[in-house]
Amino acid sequence: MGTPSFAVPSLEALAAAHEVVLVVTQPDRRAGRGGPLCAPAVKVAAEERHLPVLQPSALDSAAVEAVRMARPDVVCVAAFGMLLPAALLAVPRHGCVNVHASLLPRHRGAAPVQRAILEGDQETGISIMLMEAGLDTGPYALQVRLPVGERYAEELEDELARVGAQALVDVLASIERGQVDWTPQDAAAATYAPKITKDDVALVPELTAMEAFRRVRAATERAPARACVGERELTIIRATPTSEESSPGSVCVRDGYPVLAFVGGSLVLDVVRPAGKSDMTGAAWARGARLTEDVCWRCTRPV
Repeated sequence: MGTPSFAVPSLEALAAAHEVVLVVTQPDRRAGRGGPLCAPAVKVAAEERHLPVLQPSALDSAAVEAVRMARPDVVCVAAFGMLLPAALLAVPRHGCVNVHASLLPRHRGAAPVQRAILEGDQETGISIMLMEAGLDTGPYALQVRLPVGERYAEELEDELARVGAQALVDVLASIERGQVDWTPQDAAAATYAPKITKDDVALVPELTAMEAFRRVRAATERAPARACVGERELTIIRATPTSEESSPGSVCVRDGYPVLAFVGGSLVLDVVRPAGKSDMTGAAWARGARLTEDVCWRCTRPV
């Protein structure tokens, strides 16, 4: 059970090592308002391997019965996007095993990778956990640690997806041998990782440069990191922090690239997306914008 590209390596690893009796993913969705229907990445990968696919709009009794009829020994879950009801958790004899992109109990919830970046975590990782009724509360059999570094959310998710796929296969092998050990989580140490909002990644001059850099790295398509430079709205795709200090909210151009000043440092805008346009280098945008010395920047929305 999975939906986005994060789940594809797990499906591929499962298909290579085990019989996959059913793939459950979310329904096709429209790409933007009025756009064409797009299949989830997991559906595309499953159909390439000629695997049966179920796309329920809800995990109701009919969906649970369809899973039961497939008679799985284990249900493997990776970023499915719906809570599993108790009736489904009870179907497989070895339980439902989840690939979660954090070192549980830290960052339970929907956006563990983005929250790890936003909160300045030095490391994150993968937990292979046994699912239960609570939100990411079940015991784990294996954790694999990875440094966060200065990676962007998409890069970190890709690496975690690859690591998680191998970890899942390793845990399934332990289950087959009857040698799996489940470690209970420390509920007192739990933190939660709700979905990222636009306010979470909004750029404001009062941030430090490193805080702003983390927001850029944690941003998503639905929650982009934006700023108004003069009267021009920009989405910041890539940036480089520097120790160069200036008045927060001011803008300058260095080596052709626009530089936004924050508290105690600045961000060089390496790649930007002007409103209604495609990604371009900061230098290309600055040439067209013809920034003057008195230009300032601000947040695009109240925070």
